[in-house]
Amino acid sequence: MPCGGDAAGLTARVARRWQSRDWLLPDPGVLPSGCGVPLRVTGAGGLLVAAAACEHWAGEPGSLDLTWGAARRFRLTAHVDGPEVAKNLDLLLLAWREHLATGPAAGGEDTAAVVTWPSRDVEGVKVLLRHGLVPLAVVAARVTAPECAAPPEATAATWIRRAGPGDVEAVVRLGLETIRFDAHFGVVTERPGTAAALRAAAARALAGHQPWVWLAERDGTPAGMIWAQEPGDAGSVAAMTSLAPAAYILLAGVTVKNRGRGIATALAARAHHDIGVAGVAVTLLHYAVSNPLSVPFWARQLYRPLWTIWQTRPARRGAQAQ
Repeated sequence: MPCGGDAAGLTARVARRWQSRDWLLPDPGVLPSGCGVPLRVTGAGGLLVAAAACEHWAGEPGSLDLTWGAARRFRLTAHVDGPEVAKNLDLLLLAWREHLATGPAAGGEDTAAVVTWPSRDVEGVKVLLRHGLVPLAVVAARVTAPECAAPPEATAATWIRRAGPGDVEAVVRLGLETIRFDAHFGVVTERPGTAAALRAAAARALAGHQPWVWLAERDGTPAGMIWAQEPGDAGSVAAMTSLAPAAYILLAGVTVKNRGRGIATALAARAHHDIGVAGVAVTLLHYAVSNPLSVPFWARQLYRPLWTIWQTRPARRGAQAQ
């Protein structure tokens, strides 16, 4: 990995470039240590113009993290300077492809090569496509707006409330329905341990005072849910934006038979109101770019793409692209 003045200079230039594209992007910071393979590009006079880190991730059996993608993920974090962004990114990806081609762990079927790239940095798009990467999902952001009044608690025959310890099974049922629908778009994978991991996570989330889980009930039956994580629980996702504090919506969905009744809109209004009252500056979430329900819905709720997640499965397929 680059070090010293070269790295600091590159980081500063990338920070200025990111801010010129999207003010919600964070400072790029120091590249992670990764797997130790040197991925760097130098320009005229030996100036460092691009550098990257490849992190090898393997999910723990039975963990909920395994649901959100491949069992093994090779994640590239790239810092690329201009003005020849496409050329420099291309050289980085070529080196990364060679790295993945030589590692036996990247050859398995349940693997993925993943690049997270700023959505508004369009100069990299053609290069990512040429290397066989597909824009699978986005991290979308909603900046909190001042709320004038609390949203209504009910719409038609629907009641919206905070979930509690007694709602674990309802949250699991709604969460699994959302996961099974999202699985159509290649973003998530239901695994043998998904239900148990989801139940354990729901029990923890619902054990506290005023859990950040909202339920919509229609005729006394759970019909929809939004499950969010407070800033202290949002982890690395919160670091993906310049605003703080940041919350993260882990799961959101409405049952098939209750779609089209305004339940999701009412749920989002209530959740966003409560999140805003808690002092959150920005809320983040993931959705699949090919999901015909999520894309228009979250846009109507004032979310917009911040990062695009590019992926190939299995991982080595990206190393074989021409």
